[in-house]
Amino acid sequence: MIAIIKYNAGNIRSVQNALTRLGYESIITDDETDILNASKVIFPGVGEASSAIKYLRDKGLDKVILSIEKPMLGICLGLQLMCDHSEEGDTTCLGIFNAEVKKFPPKEKVPHMGWNSFSDVQGDLFKDIKVDDDMYYVHSYYAEKNDQTIATCNYILPFSSAMQHDNFYATQFHPEKSADVGTQLLKNFLEL
Repeated sequence: MIAIIKYNAGNIRSVQNALTRLGYESIITDDETDILNASKVIFPGVGEASSAIKYLRDKGLDKVILSIEKPMLGICLGLQLMCDHSEEGDTTCLGIFNAEVKKFPPKEKVPHMGWNSFSDVQGDLFKDIKVDDDMYYVHSYYAEKNDQTIATCNYILPFSSAMQHDNFYATQFHPEKSADVGTQLLKNFLEL
């Protein structure tokens, strides 16, 4: 069973629908036992960092996430909350990834919304995905590139499109909204 972490953030149902289309059963839960017993965990989200991390801490989910030993995939806000710190609300995050989350400078249209490609791809998460394939992004904040970056996107400046540390994976883009390419990435994660 795949656990989708329920917390004070949006976009959870579209992730569950994508998993159903792939033939996988999932539950949306904030229960520690369900999360720790799952074969895979997904941590999606659309929302604001400081209120989301407060909800996680109030429910004790911050400690649960840090103790997950199975593969876990953060998506969008999930990626940002897995970093050290976010400028959004001056938020201390979970510290899984050694990265700062910063607001895009207002040189172009913010939020970064729409399709964009990526480069510097590494690892099994991107099996059978071409570098010039596009993924769908919606975000005003980005994680800086670092030694855990496994894909880079360039919008205004280069940033971490995907990251990995041990069993923790994360994407800034939304694979559940990225058509066939996103479906392939989700399939790759589920087959890890």
